[in-house]
Amino acid sequence: MLIKNSYYYFQNALSDEVCQKIIKLGSENLQPATTMGYNHKQGDVNKESKPMSDITYEELRNEKGISTQDIEKGSFIRDSEAAWINPQWLYDLVWPYLQKANKLSGWEYDFDSAESFQFTKYGKNQFYGWHADGDSDHPGKYKRFIPGVHKKTEKGRFPHGFTENSNFVGKIRKLSMTINLNKPGEYEGGNLKFDFGPHARGKRFHECEEIRPQGSIIIFPSYIYHQVTPVTKGTRYSLVLWALGKPFK
Repeated sequence: MLIKNSYYYFQNALSDEVCQKIIKLGSENLQPATTMGYNHKQGDVNKESKPMSDITYEELRNEKGISTQDIEKGSFIRDSEAAWINPQWLYDLVWPYLQKANKLSGWEYDFDSAESFQFTKYGKNQFYGWHADGDSDHPGKYKRFIPGVHKKTEKGRFPHGFTENSNFVGKIRKLSMTINLNKPGEYEGGNLKFDFGPHARGKRFHECEEIRPQGSIIIFPSYIYHQVTPVTKGTRYSLVLWALGKPFK
């Protein structure tokens, strides 16, 4: 999809007090972070799997001459800790930024709900490799999980793409929001990095130094590929939210 603005950001949008409150709230419920395909470090991957930190599938396919499926069997795409939080005051605080970015960027996508916030902690060498936040067409819509009809996985998870939340059924992730909770200098590396594709009009890859100031917010369409590069020093704290709406027409 060709768009004029690939992301929109607000520097220093949230105060230090709010950022610290979020860090405290999220840190109380941390657990290994997962992926939809369960190819995270603690997920359904081989014990000898290799980290895919800052390596594209294209590079691995060209280097090893194997399929994407085989790459995923021998690699893990995510290594971090996360917690799910959903205080109403936080939705009230950030929702206007979603609406403003959606308008000023020129996207003007239709969305009407959001998932729980994902608080994430990245320690040294932890990362989240290349991924998009969700499918953007009708086959990618959330489907209703019906107990007795559908089965959970062996680890008690919903099958990929299924939900019990009625507000999510029939919708996709339209916009992604990331908030930097750290003060400058508290970590190194750990940059949000975009891949705009091999035919991008400008540079293909872009690391978002724009959101280094504490409390900065960045918003982008959920179909854009991105990653968090490995943290080389300190600890990175971030907050992510996905706005949902019906598939594009």
